[in-house]
Amino acid sequence: MTASSTRRTTAARSRLAAVGAIAVAGALLLTGCGDQTKDDNDSGTVSGGSAPLAGKLPKDIRDKGEVKVGSDIAYAPVEFKDSSGKVVGIDPDLAAALGKQLGVKFTFENGTFDSLLTGLRSGRYDIAMSAMTDNKNRQEGIDPDTGKKVGEGVDFVDYLTAGVSIYTRKGDTQGIASWSDLCGKKIAVERGTVSEDLAKQEAKKCPAGKKLSIEPFDDDQQSQTRLRSGGVAAASSDFPVAAYAVKTSGGGKDFQIVGDQVEAAPYGIAVAKDDQQLRDAVQAAMNAVIKSGEYKKILEKWGAGNGAVTESVVNGGK
Repeated sequence: MTASSTRRTTAARSRLAAVGAIAVAGALLLTGCGDQTKDDNDSGTVSGGSAPLAGKLPKDIRDKGEVKVGSDIAYAPVEFKDSSGKVVGIDPDLAAALGKQLGVKFTFENGTFDSLLTGLRSGRYDIAMSAMTDNKNRQEGIDPDTGKKVGEGVDFVDYLTAGVSIYTRKGDTQGIASWSDLCGKKIAVERGTVSEDLAKQEAKKCPAGKKLSIEPFDDDQQSQTRLRSGGVAAASSDFPVAAYAVKTSGGGKDFQIVGDQVEAAPYGIAVAKDDQQLRDAVQAAMNAVIKSGEYKKILEKWGAGNGAVTESVVNGGK
């Protein structure tokens, strides 16, 4: 999985923007909900001496040999736990590749999505990597609901492009084909996400007597459970996650995507504003991973190749 903390809250952009469909691989592992404990993933750590970009890191990071990553580890296929409890997905694989470039281990620590930027600001995490949409509100620390500043903003190292989708129970769309069709119905979303923000925007447009009810949850798995039980008419999440749920839940028999994905935007790795050296080191490492071809292999492994970027930039979100 939205104080502004994307998987995910943003000011409205054109909701007609979309990215190419991402075909989710059928052989992916089943998702598992994360807890609130520390989870280490195998980041492919190498010694600083053999890592080409180790010298770019701040000295304290080099000395401890670790980058602490705040992440909501229940958002397959971007980050989740497999059946053995190992943290897997697009972000952990990319973090492992970054670790090889920088000579440090990227250690994932689980938290609710809407708490990740607070944890970053407080120093609990060095970075936040959690399918988080890079947008101006987060860059500037603005609450999208009130327009008021609620904290220090963050910088983003962008690495993937994705949109937002709506999905329903399979064969039970209730006439939903776009966001405007949700008036008079209930939708489940992950708290603090772009999906929640879009639902709030749509709710303001609904005519009298056709209220859009929004049910926010701490993670996407809870939203899916609510939809599966029939408690809501629809759910919404980032397209790669919605597509994965459609592919895997109930062997592909539980859900279906309705309408087009909207709000195409970059995912970014969040770094504190006053940690520019770490930000620049992560950006350099990401561009090295892209150039090496390992980036493309990772995205294709998880069925996300159509969201690939050709270069990692800082604060490319709008």
